[in-house]
Amino acid sequence: MPNNAHPSGGIAPAAGAARATLITPGQRPLAAEYDVALLDLDGVVYSGTQAIPGAPAALTRAREAGLRLAFVTNNASRSPSAVAEHLTRLGVAARSADVVTSAQAAATLIAGRVPPGSAVLVAGSNGLRLAVRERGLRPVSLAADRPVAVVQGFVPGINYELLAEAGVAVRDGAFYVATNSDSTLPTPRGPQPGNGSLLQVIITATGVKPVVAGKPETPLHAEAVARTGARHPLVVGDRLDTDIEGAVRGGADSMLVLTGVTTPQAAVLAPPGQRPTYIAVDLGGLVERQPVVGPRGHGTPGSADGSRPGAASTAVRGWQATWPGGPEPVELTGQGTWIDGLRALCAAAWAAGQVTGDMVAPALKTLGDLR
Repeated sequence: MPNNAHPSGGIAPAAGAARATLITPGQRPLAAEYDVALLDLDGVVYSGTQAIPGAPAALTRAREAGLRLAFVTNNASRSPSAVAEHLTRLGVAARSADVVTSAQAAATLIAGRVPPGSAVLVAGSNGLRLAVRERGLRPVSLAADRPVAVVQGFVPGINYELLAEAGVAVRDGAFYVATNSDSTLPTPRGPQPGNGSLLQVIITATGVKPVVAGKPETPLHAEAVARTGARHPLVVGDRLDTDIEGAVRGGADSMLVLTGVTTPQAAVLAPPGQRPTYIAVDLGGLVERQPVVGPRGHGTPGSADGSRPGAASTAVRGWQATWPGGPEPVELTGQGTWIDGLRALCAAAWAAGQVTGDMVAPALKTLGDLR
């Protein structure tokens, strides 16, 4: 992904403890700084059948500020038109062209490797078959059709016979691609086995690992950038290990929202490859002036990327987070909104290097009492 620098605040030296930083918000809301938001869906825009509170209104305001929206999902079980209809029912205007799925990214990946019209064994949904067909390939279900590739995506009710056919084709040399490798997927009953778990059937049987198209691998975001013509995209998601890691790998800035699976503690303890550029309570962060708390794109000199461990002190809008070094806890003092306190805590912890849950627990309790 492109990584175009732009003046949106950042980190400036400040007096105080070693490696002290003062983090100030940018001059304009994020919606005016980026051209396209690459938005994850579940946990960001909606949760199951319900919109995340405030999400439709926030996206409307972001569009009014000039930000284009692309809805980028690892879910390969539904077609773009079905996703767009769901979003529209929830109050988020969307066309099928605005939706980019891991099924489409997987089909594009295969189409770049095999001749047009090639047979591809599809172990997945009708939406995945449609994506394969739209890329000029011929979806099949039997190894006897001599497919040059196998693509596997999650679909409820996938049966043993289809997995067995896919396994035979992979064993015979077919190019093996997975839409995504999420080990679980969210359901009303809690996490259930996802496509990553089902991949293990063929991996175990053949010893072949697939090329993965979905987040955190780069093909899905690359597909979204190509489709939208984005020059300065902002990845928005609720998961560190897919959305944010995918942005880091692709060299894009990112915004973590706390409406899904990531907790404040998980954000503070995020490893270097999963640290977002911005942190927001929800999608309202798109229309706010945001302080840069983490690395931008491939990592900007001076950003809080944990590459130089040591004592650190960070100030964000009324909050001061300080780590004196060693096994001492990170101290958080000041007043203001809890999200600004979390931003200060994350920036200090990331600049310090590796901190533990025990070292940030007192500070998180302070913030928890404000939420």
